[in-house]
Amino acid sequence: MKKKQRQSDKSCDYCAGKGYFQLRLGGSETCPCCGGTGKK
Repeated sequence: MKKKQRQSDKSCDYCAGKGYFQLRLGGSETCPCCGGTGKK
């Protein structure tokens, strides 16, 4: 059996595929996990 890959599996788990994450004090920062690409 082949497993179907979901689109969420291809995106970075740390930033949820956005390539950046919001800081609590305002502003945003590039995701260190994917380097801002939003992909694994």
